[in-house]
Amino acid sequence: MKPKSFSRRDLFKLSTAGAAALAGTETQAAGKKKGPVCEEGGCCITPSGDFYNVERGNPLPYKLPIEKQREIGMLRETWQLEIVADAASNSKIERPMLRSDGTALTFEKLMEIAKTKAVSYLKVITCNNLSDPLGHGLWEGVPLRDVLWHCGPVENLRHVWYHGHHNEDPKQIFKCYLPMNRVFEDPPGELPVILCYKLNGEFLTGERGGPVRMIVPEAYGFKSVKWLQRVGFTNAHQSDDTYANGNNDINSWLKTFARFGDLPSQIKAGEPLTIHGNAQVGISGLKKVQYWLRDVNQLLPANDPHFTKAPWQDAQIVPFDGSGIAGFKGAPLHPAQFDPVTRKPREWPLRHTLCRWTAKPLKIAPGSYELRCRTVDANGAAQPMPRPFPKSGRNGIQKALLEVMA
Repeated sequence: MKPKSFSRRDLFKLSTAGAAALAGTETQAAGKKKGPVCEEGGCCITPSGDFYNVERGNPLPYKLPIEKQREIGMLRETWQLEIVADAASNSKIERPMLRSDGTALTFEKLMEIAKTKAVSYLKVITCNNLSDPLGHGLWEGVPLRDVLWHCGPVENLRHVWYHGHHNEDPKQIFKCYLPMNRVFEDPPGELPVILCYKLNGEFLTGERGGPVRMIVPEAYGFKSVKWLQRVGFTNAHQSDDTYANGNNDINSWLKTFARFGDLPSQIKAGEPLTIHGNAQVGISGLKKVQYWLRDVNQLLPANDPHFTKAPWQDAQIVPFDGSGIAGFKGAPLHPAQFDPVTRKPREWPLRHTLCRWTAKPLKIAPGSYELRCRTVDANGAAQPMPRPFPKSGRNGIQKALLEVMA
């Protein structure tokens, strides 16, 4: 089944009263999942074609006729990236990269830099306005800073902004900002922002944002702009992302939360039920996944909107299974995630990724039930804490309904 696509316009609509109405509700789950679901393996690799799409553009550039794609740089042989000092700022760089004088970065030049600078790492892509991850994979690219240093940055530099192809229509520009410290310096154990050109060992398709897109490891998907064409240095003291217009928290880190996999809505008494699903591991890591089975005739805990007093049971996090990435050849796995000698993760699950969880089979008496799942992060905060605010990422506790027939 072809994954569903959402336009940015669709998601902006969630910024209004509809989103406010949804803010206090639980995420429902039942039956066959519509998006990518990891049912096997320990590192949950999503094939490129199985990602959900959240995209912007009218028309979508990768659906244009091939000659038009060649003209606008949607093919690797014609792709170019301009890097400039913002004309509205006093930022100073010594060597801007421009199409007009033939100095723009080409894909060929990027591959030359990649020979010594490229890295790869696992990352989950999630829209901050949707409840489920869009997909998870092994992304390969060159750290953005290693390209920006070729421009000779000098002074008055506080942010970098960037945008992708926009059909030569200023109203379609989708622009993001990153602070200079995030681009040029990684905190210990953190991953770099990259100019990405491969997913799961294959060159990016246009649908996945190719030829080149930005990948920001700790951020929600809107920061990882597709069809990248321009980067600018600016001395602006604050971000001015396009997505801020939708009342979104444009600086939100990925949150930690659990979601169910495929679940039946009805089973027979005595039939074993295995509860399982995926967990997104945000900036705060993941300590455990838990579930709670409640007979609907039992009262809910009073004055406890996040069910902190409920009788949660621990599930098991599925161990890392290296077979999911064993066949991928390319840039080295980033040492912040993987030991370079053993190629095993330094911990599991890894931050900014997706993992599987499961519980021992249950045999349940006849009746009507609610099932819920949640995470507890490495700091001990139970979902949806410490940030239950919807416009910074949807991490409500998920509920599924179950009928057990006699």
